[in-house]
Amino acid sequence: MKNIAFVFSRVPHGTSLSREGLDSVLSISTINQNVSIFFIGDGVFQLMKCQCPEHILSRNYTASFGILPLFKINKFYYCKSSLIERGLSYKRDFLLKVFFINRKCIRKKLNNYDLIINF
Repeated sequence: MKNIAFVFSRVPHGTSLSREGLDSVLSISTINQNVSIFFIGDGVFQLMKCQCPEHILSRNYTASFGILPLFKINKFYYCKSSLIERGLSYKRDFLLKVFFINRKCIRKKLNNYDLIINF
């Protein structure tokens, strides 16, 4: 089986792109369990607790990330630099257990994947 990396680099609400990304992760994980997810740039907002998208008339789908461990997906990598650039702390509560790594490590890890899908 191929190693597949999903990269979330956009904010979770405002467009359907991130929701479609989560749907893709769930679909592919049923046939391939070599899946990892990377959160870079504005994608670091994906797993933050206490989001209120109702204020912009969006549905809060981000809680659905919580079911990914049931699909045996448990490699979640957060770009430490992206958090710092946005004034966020890696000590916050996240929906899942995440690994914080720097940009250089992200590039090295992504080189080991056969397929990289960006949302």
